[in-house]
Amino acid sequence: MNPKLEQLERYLADVGPVAVAVSGGVDSMTLAVVAHRVNPATQQFHAVSAAVPTEATLRVKHYAAEESWNLHLVNAGETSDPRYVENPANRCYFCKTNLYDTLAGGTDLPLVSGTNLDDLGDYRPGLIAADEHEVLHPYVETGISKSDLRGIARDLGLHDLKDLPAAPCLSSRVTTGIPIDPGILPLINDAENVVRQILGEIEAIRCRILPDGIAIELNTGARGALTEREESAIHTEVLGVFAGRYETLSIRPYERGSAFLINTLEVD
Repeated sequence: MNPKLEQLERYLADVGPVAVAVSGGVDSMTLAVVAHRVNPATQQFHAVSAAVPTEATLRVKHYAAEESWNLHLVNAGETSDPRYVENPANRCYFCKTNLYDTLAGGTDLPLVSGTNLDDLGDYRPGLIAADEHEVLHPYVETGISKSDLRGIARDLGLHDLKDLPAAPCLSSRVTTGIPIDPGILPLINDAENVVRQILGEIEAIRCRILPDGIAIELNTGARGALTEREESAIHTEVLGVFAGRYETLSIRPYERGSAFLINTLEVD
């Protein structure tokens, strides 16, 4: 038995049924599986939004059917919040505030998130919103890191989750300070899928919205091995996805969080 899984199960058993915010990524999906198996009265909440890739929503629905979850699909309304749309450096605070407000209005159960130990080392303004809403972080409380939770997913036989690459919300692809356009977000996802069709599944693909155009970021190995034919196809197909909205496209190595500009955040 995985000792980290045992710790997590004991923690969840002590807390009782919870409401899990499920984004569709490995962290929250694994937590939702464990929480439901520990206590079937657990509820799962998934926010359907222009910022959430379609694949993530389909993954949540698939697991809900397979695991008999008590799944609630909600619209947290973040793209109607002008503070979020302005896309400041602390945009995630407004996203999570809208999410947790919505969840708190739909359940009396304690809210829990898939935040893990590794997340605590990043700038994550969404954690402030979580604290304001008294959201619990079972992974943090039980000392579970990203690699630990992937091990839990493996040991539970969740093979489609254990190696699932990180997939932050689509708004994270838009450079800080450029307003969030809900109509553009699904196109970002479409563009990344087009690149996958051209290159196959690789470690990292990001479509970034820049002040002067689009950037496609690929992990260093894939960028270095790109052929002229593939590069030409990416330019043609990706610009076609955006149907004339942008005229320039660059292809560059993947850099985590490159659209995030912390220095735009005003501090009192």
